[in-house]
Amino acid sequence: LLQAKLETKALKAKRPGFTDDRYNETSYYIENGLRKVYPYYFTFTTFTKGRWVGEKILDVFAREFRAHPAEEYERCIRAGTLTVNYEKVDTDYRLKHNDLLANIVHRHEVPVTSDPITIVHMDEDIVVVNKPASIPVHPCGRYRHNTVVFILAKEYNLKNLRTIHRLDRLTSGLLLFGRTPKKARSMEHQIRNRQVQKEYVCRVEGEFPSEVIECQEPIEVVSYKIGVCKVSPKGKTCTTTFQKLGYNGKTSIISCKPHTGRMHQIRVHLQYLGYPVVNDPLYNHTVFGPEKGRGGNIGKTDEELIQDLINIHNAENWLGMDGDSELSMFKSLKGDMEDGLNPLSGKGSEVGLAEDDGDVSREASPCEESCENDVVGSVGHQEESLSSVVSQRNAVLCRTNKVTVATQTGHEAPDLAFNPDKMSTDKHCYECKVRYRDPKPRDLVMYLHAWKYKGPGWSYETELPDWARVDWTEQDD
Repeated sequence: LLQAKLETKALKAKRPGFTDDRYNETSYYIENGLRKVYPYYFTFTTFTKGRWVGEKILDVFAREFRAHPAEEYERCIRAGTLTVNYEKVDTDYRLKHNDLLANIVHRHEVPVTSDPITIVHMDEDIVVVNKPASIPVHPCGRYRHNTVVFILAKEYNLKNLRTIHRLDRLTSGLLLFGRTPKKARSMEHQIRNRQVQKEYVCRVEGEFPSEVIECQEPIEVVSYKIGVCKVSPKGKTCTTTFQKLGYNGKTSIISCKPHTGRMHQIRVHLQYLGYPVVNDPLYNHTVFGPEKGRGGNIGKTDEELIQDLINIHNAENWLGMDGDSELSMFKSLKGDMEDGLNPLSGKGSEVGLAEDDGDVSREASPCEESCENDVVGSVGHQEESLSSVVSQRNAVLCRTNKVTVATQTGHEAPDLAFNPDKMSTDKHCYECKVRYRDPKPRDLVMYLHAWKYKGPGWSYETELPDWARVDWTEQDD
């Protein structure tokens, strides 16, 4: 809770970055070609919403956050792990304006590729990297340590970086960070004023036309909360230039030059043209109609589209790809889309527990098998005190810090195999009781890559990914 207080103050002061205690609260290990994070304890926070004021805290959580039964929230409140203004309260406490709700959770993160983040350029003002697909830029949803900013801090000792722009989680390629406020503002100004020429490369379905294609269709955001757009006369003007680089008899490699920076611009324009990115989990889907949205023909209202997307898609693939909130707390499971709340345990999605559908094997996990003998717990029994829980959490951090390189050098190398000594378990943690199947390689990449960026007096370029070779063909895995 102390670290949560300090981080809350830092956010209010608009100081960039995180404290070393945050970076060192857990570590990585490599398994099956994936970068994984040992579970750790974390405090989610959120301020009281206006409609909650005057209501009992237990009633609010039982109604608004259906990831857990009311009895679980009651236990957390009585145990002192769900607090108000970092103080233990009774279950009948009535929420007030500006009350800060905080909850200690046993946090499990989603694995990402173990492919390294490579440095393209670095000087005293800027860091340019080649981001692998599947790794989010910054903390969002179920990703925190498994993000570019945390990995750069922990493994490269590159801390307090300022994000200049972003890429979607499944998009790979050039990513720029400012090392000073002045440089970050300068680069942001160049991008905002369209002084930066960007070129992407992608692989699309079918044989793309040989001539240069310029798409100027306006794009409208259908839902900011789930991150979905479409071509619409009501949208904002935007332009993308496409040119075929090659064709392998089934799919085409094309160059994409966005002249504006609308959300999902390249992907939406390609969908409209009828040549969607081959493995785009969102815009290459019949949820947009039998022609997958070609020509803007969807055949349903925005509300119907949103509901169908929620029902059909695995939320892990695209919902909340690049959420902004690091200290958000819970995600509502009642379809309360205007607030975009996060779940108590970090489990599930903004709209439901879609990750359960076909992705969970109900066999016992290592956590479940050992939790009865493990003294570590984020919440414990109802009679456990807040100080006891915090002490247990700190014990885990101390145990982890003894073996992390970061505490001595600022550079933390991931374990090359799972280390059971670093594994913490919690008998009240849902995710400790299930085993998730590892994602397959095809689930960790979208064939869209930020290739070249050029601005006034500078230019950066990455190597092309394997799938961008003209003669490349996809292998079954």
